[in-house]
Amino acid sequence: MFKSHPKGLLAAALSNMGERFGYYIMNAVLVLFLCSKFGLSEENSTLIYSFFYAGIYLLALVGGWIADKTQNYKGTIMTGLIVMASGYVMLSIPILSTSQNIYWLLPLTCLALFIIAFGNGLFKGNLQALVGQMYDNFEAEAAKQGEEALKIAKSKRDSGFQIFYVFINVGGVIAPFVAPLLREWWLKTNGFLYNAKLPALCHEYLEKGQQMAAGQIENLQTLAAEVTGNAETLIDATFCTNYLQIFNEGVHYSFIASVAAMLISLTIFFFTKKIFPNPEKKVAATSDYTPEERAAAAKEIKQRLYALFAVLFIAIFFWFAFHQNGTSLSLFARDFVNSSSVAPEIWQALNPFFVIVLTPVIIWFFGMLATRGKVISTPRKIAIGMAIAGTAYLFLMVYSMMQGYPSANDFRALPVAESSAMLSGPWVLIVLYFFLTVAELFISPLGLSFVSKVAPKHLQGLCQGLWLGATAVGNLMLWVGPLMYNAWPIWKAWAVFLTVCLISMGIMLGMVKWLERVTGESAK
Repeated sequence: MFKSHPKGLLAAALSNMGERFGYYIMNAVLVLFLCSKFGLSEENSTLIYSFFYAGIYLLALVGGWIADKTQNYKGTIMTGLIVMASGYVMLSIPILSTSQNIYWLLPLTCLALFIIAFGNGLFKGNLQALVGQMYDNFEAEAAKQGEEALKIAKSKRDSGFQIFYVFINVGGVIAPFVAPLLREWWLKTNGFLYNAKLPALCHEYLEKGQQMAAGQIENLQTLAAEVTGNAETLIDATFCTNYLQIFNEGVHYSFIASVAAMLISLTIFFFTKKIFPNPEKKVAATSDYTPEERAAAAKEIKQRLYALFAVLFIAIFFWFAFHQNGTSLSLFARDFVNSSSVAPEIWQALNPFFVIVLTPVIIWFFGMLATRGKVISTPRKIAIGMAIAGTAYLFLMVYSMMQGYPSANDFRALPVAESSAMLSGPWVLIVLYFFLTVAELFISPLGLSFVSKVAPKHLQGLCQGLWLGATAVGNLMLWVGPLMYNAWPIWKAWAVFLTVCLISMGIMLGMVKWLERVTGESAK
């Protein structure tokens, strides 16, 4: 798999696994953790989540600028891993949130999230830029062997980024299991069982006491009996406080695993960094160019940047729809899917699992088409990916309509017995994440490849940061999903994401010919 690619590709992918491990832990638990720890509403939790994930990608612009300015990509990458690890250390300290300390504990938690996001900004885009530089050098060496060798080398870039993408997701498969398993182990150690709906009711009781709605007190009593195995469990502030403390301590411990993952990635990168390119050693060209040559070069750079920003515009809306997996789709898994045997966070492992399983199939499929002379250009693949993302939301919309699901707020207010009878089977999430992952494989790694093709040589870190910046803009809108999810019959929320995907696909198809000219690709 790696023999026809630059030798640093595997090392780069393994170095990124730690970051992906931490990313998928946060993706799986952050919204639900903020709700269970601080008693925040879904809307407020997803607002913090949106800013955190926007920060992860937006700060990649800062990281890219630093690396481009200093030409020290490797040092910036290692610093990013250390900074991320320090943020996870802060999150791993299990302090019980109370009405007396929330005024400083919640800001401290947000500060830790910012530190993680800043470290990620130093790390992520610059490692991707290094991969792009590997392929620049790979193609330059091939050019010395002739036109045919160069053509073969250029054909490897898309599949190379797909291989990079599949290997970095290995950490993502493991991560979503860590927090739920630690939490359930800690709950059992302290005489409790897990229930996803109980923390919200405990927070409501601590806030309102016996002033809670009668139906909610009944639900609290029912769930308390389930998690203790005792129908006579006394519902009071002590029970609620104890359950919340034990429930959240297990999640805090999972952040220690993220620290370990960062240190492993740092170790791998440190001992393999010599095989990565050293752009800081490149000598700037001093050839005398004619005014016409300079004008032509400037025009080409402008065209490349125009193409880059056009694709970035489409990427915004893809990530707005796709990253609902950590917000409204995560809430859907908690509220509407039977989690008696599988915690809602664990379903986040489906996405990286499908990335690993499906990437070889997609690489084979594109390779088969290429051997038959039916090459699909990168821009066209991205348009296809938007259509597939739309298919995922079409499925969920139709299913939710058939089930007659109300808004999430109305659903949670139902008696436990009635809402339990309406829960979906896990197969719904399996189908949903299958389509979303296929869409991701058509867009995310190929988007990285596209950026590496059009980025000017002196702006590679910044351009990879721009790709991540587009992801940030999409993430800034993530909080809209839970608003619709809680207020409308949920099929309407899925219909909005379906519409976004279809409109984006149409715009992308309208630009395909122009983008193919800019990148030098041809659709056959």
